[in-house]
This record gives sequence, structure tokens and C-alpha cells, in this order.
Amino acid sequence: PPRWPLAGPGAPQAVGGAGSAPGPVPRARVGRGGGKRKRGGCGRFRIRRGAGRALRHRHPARPAAPSPLPDSVVFQPKTPSARREVTHYKQYPPNTSKVYSYFECREKKTENSKLRKVKYEETVFYGLQYILNKYLKGKVVTKEKIKEAKEVYREHFQDDVFNEKGWNYILEKYDGHLPIEIKAVPEGSVIPRGNVLFTVENTDPECYWLTNWIETILVQSWYPITVATNSREQKKILAKYLLETSGSLEGLEYKLHDFGYRGVSSQETAGIGASAHLVNFKGTDTVAGIALIKKYYGTKDPVPGYSVPAAEHSTITAWGKDHEKDAFEHIVTQFSSVPVSVVSDSYDIYNACEKIWGDDLRHIIEARSPEAPLIIRPDSGNPLDTVLKVLEILGKKFPITENSKGYKLLPPYLRVIQGDGVDINTLQEGLLVEQIVEGMKKNKWSIENIAFGSGGALLQKLTRDLLNCSFKCSYVVTNGLGVNVFKDPVADPNKRSKKGRLSLHRTPAGDYVTLEEGKGDLEEYGQDLLHTVFKNGKVTKSYSFDEVRQNARLKNSELEMASH
Repeated sequence: PPRWPLAGPGAPQAVGGAGSAPGPVPRARVGRGGGKRKRGGCGRFRIRRGAGRALRHRHPARPAAPSPLPDSVVFQPKTPSARREVTHYKQYPPNTSKVYSYFECREKKTENSKLRKVKYEETVFYGLQYILNKYLKGKVVTKEKIKEAKEVYREHFQDDVFNEKGWNYILEKYDGHLPIEIKAVPEGSVIPRGNVLFTVENTDPECYWLTNWIETILVQSWYPITVATNSREQKKILAKYLLETSGSLEGLEYKLHDFGYRGVSSQETAGIGASAHLVNFKGTDTVAGIALIKKYYGTKDPVPGYSVPAAEHSTITAWGKDHEKDAFEHIVTQFSSVPVSVVSDSYDIYNACEKIWGDDLRHIIEARSPEAPLIIRPDSGNPLDTVLKVLEILGKKFPITENSKGYKLLPPYLRVIQGDGVDINTLQEGLLVEQIVEGMKKNKWSIENIAFGSGGALLQKLTRDLLNCSFKCSYVVTNGLGVNVFKDPVADPNKRSKKGRLSLHRTPAGDYVTLEEGKGDLEEYGQDLLHTVFKNGKVTKSYSFDEVRQNARLKNSELEMASH
């Protein structure tokens, strides 16, 4: 049920507490602390006593920059370039004129399957279009940004390492537009791991260093890719059990609801993650995702995500424990013609279902239409035990029927949503206990009776390592000669990277294959599935959110596999 994002625990707060104004970031002090030698921030070098005074003499203190700093690919607070990329222009071989890199979700060939219940054999490619439009397109380099970056990195490294000449070249020759070409698979594509998803290369030989400068911001696509992939895997599970217990997929797109707004790290994270979940489903309380979709993708649907009025604990407990029935009655009366979700475990979920909903307010609930059901929400305890006990209580208090598959079904004016403790490993059979949907099936309850809400597990409990998202250089041109390059660490064969210029193809059997070393240029391999989406500061190809959803839909083969 909705936890309205701007009122309550999900509301964004300024750093320092509610109502506090953002202040300047304190500047680090160096060279202090008596005669002891001090470790630097990275723990790899030491600054001698007095060095700080010398540095302050060389670079006098300046007033703090106004906050917030402007978005910039050169330097801005969202960090599109990490510390290490700043000095790379000095590290490539002399006379380098081309750096070509690629992004993939590596296939982990030696993974112990017992360590992870879900193998994630394929990924949903999503989110690059947002990054290109927000951070890379148009004039992203200005004199002011170059000056600011130079000062920031000089302070950060305690040395003049910033590539001021290179950035001025881009400003003067390209009016601040990036001489970069990016090719990518269509957004929403479901691609097996181990295949190239996008490539990046400089279009000006003077800007060879730029390709991997933008690695950090581009690799942040790991997050929407991972959310969309994780969400789709849960959709597979729900589709399987919905088919098995009802014979239909009706309502599947509303079976997993996004509760994650208050559990993510930032407003931007909320927008990106929520939009990624909406690639697969249509239920969300994280409205930031809707705004992002409309701005950066566009959709024929007036609203790509929906929700319903819902209670939370404060709107129940504010009435007092002795007036829980009054709270319930008031809320369902306020929303009599639309679905309404009521959290019912502020005190005793079982008493609420049996006594209040099942006896005291039964006549009100039975008068509701199938289009405006009461949705009872448990919010504590063991998810499987709680859901099954709630269903059994409701099944005794309200008339149940049996569907064509022989599974029990609550009346259409009554449903349940489980929103506590839900992640992908509680939606299927676990290693130690049978979990929610499998338990419901074994107890002959149709999945039609229930929806699930997921918060932190859907949008926050994820890392780049879950899908082994990786960005690596595979081809360079030095002294006019092209060289296929790769890494192959002896201690971890999983991290072996690809060689040369890459392309993605479909075999006659429909399998995806990545061709290395420029072999995809041969006509016999057919069309390259990587399309130019960005070139020299312009987004050259975009996808609507409808196209993204269509590309990511569950295929017939997946549904057939689920039904068996």
C-alpha cells in the first residue's frame, strides 16, 4: 500500500536532519598532528610534517564554491568520473589515438550454485538512455566547469594532474560536446550474461582519454539493469505459480508492488529504481519513477504506474488501541468506491481478521464491489506462517469458492497483500523452508488471493557484483596500429575480458553470441544488434517506455516452461 513519499519515513531530508540547510563541505586539513607521519586518504602515501603549510602557501585558500555545484561531466557532485580516471590521460602509451571499451554483465562460470538461490542467467538492459540524456548530451563542458574541476582535483591530489588542455580542446573544437560514440542493445532487451551490452569509443584521436573518463557514470547503469533483472526474475516466479493455481496470468502486472521509496539512498535512486521495476510491473508507491519515465522515455499510458489509497500504522494507532475497529471502519468508509489497503497488525493481525473484519465489519466489507476490494495487509511475523493463517481465518469468515484449477479463492471484494520480508528468495522455495507462494500452493490457495509488496529488497539490497557488471578496454590504436587488448588475471578466470572490437548477433537458432576481434564485420554473421545511441554530444536513438516493456516481456517459451 502507498507510503506517501513526501510525508513520513520516506520523505527526503536535508543532511543534518529535517529542516537543516546544506552547508559547505569541510575542507580536509593536511600536514598537522605534530611530528608524526600521517596517512593519506587512500592509505598509499604519507605527507611530511610541514607539507600542509607548503601546500597552503602554493595554493592559498579560496572561498567555498556555491552549493549545489552544477551538473558536469568534467566535475560534479554525482561523480561521473572517479578519482582514478582523472590521471589516466598520462598513463596510456605514447601516440595512443583510440580507446575502445565495452560493458557486460559477466558470466560467472565457476560460481557455486548453492550460494545463491537465483542464478540470474540473463539480464534486462535498461537505464542507459536516462544517463545519456541527463549527463552526457549537449554542451557539458564550459570554461567555468574546467576551472572548477582544475581547482578541485588540484586540492584532491595535491598536484596539478587535471587534463585542462584536453578539456579546453573539447570546448574549443566541439563547443563542449563530447566526441564519443556509444553503441548499445535496445533498452529492455533480455540478454544472456557474458554478452556485450554497449561499447564506447572516442571519435577524435586527440580524445583517446575520454572513453574511460566516462566509465564511472556509464557503469552506474548497473543499478537500473540489476533492479529490472531482479524484478523480472520475480515476475517469472509469480507467473509460474499464478498459472499453476489459476490457469491465467490476469493481474500478473500488479502482483509485485514497489514499496521502496523510503528505503533507498536518494531521490535519484528512487526514480531510477522505481522506473526499472515498472519495466516489468505496474504497481508502485515510488512516484519518482513515474516522473523519470515521462521525462526520459515517454509512454502512451497516461500513467505507467498505479497505486491505491492505503493506511499505515500512524493512521491506525492515532485512534488508540481500544478504537482499532473505529479506525478500520472510518478508512474503508472514506474509500468505498476504490480499492483500499489497510494495515491490520498494529496490535493483533489474527484478532483483526477474525473479530473486526470477520465479525464487526463484515457487513461493510461484503457490500464492496469487486472493483473496490478491501486489501488486508499483514506487516510482521514469518511471512509464510502469517499469510497462511490470515487466509485460513478469512476463509472461515467469508464465503470462499474453488477455481477451475481446484484452488481456494476469497470473494472478489477481499484480498491480501504481504509487504514485509518479501524478496526474491521468499517468493520461491528456499533452501531451508518452503516460502510464501509454494506454501500457498501446497495449502491449495490460489495466488489470485494475494499481492506482494517489496521495498529495500527490490530497490536497495543490490550491488554491482550481483550481475558482475564490468566495463573494460578491449581495443586501442597506438602509433596508427590497432591492437586487441584484454585482461586475464591468473587468480580469477571469471574476470577474463573480451578482445578487440565487439558485436552482438543472433544465431539461426535464436541464441545470442558476442563476436570479438572485429569478426562481426564479416557479412556471414548478419546484423549487429548494437545500435549507435550517442555520437558527438547527441542522443541518436531513443526508445519509448512502451518499447522497453515490450522488449522485456516474458516470452512464450518462458511461460511454457513456467507452466510445466
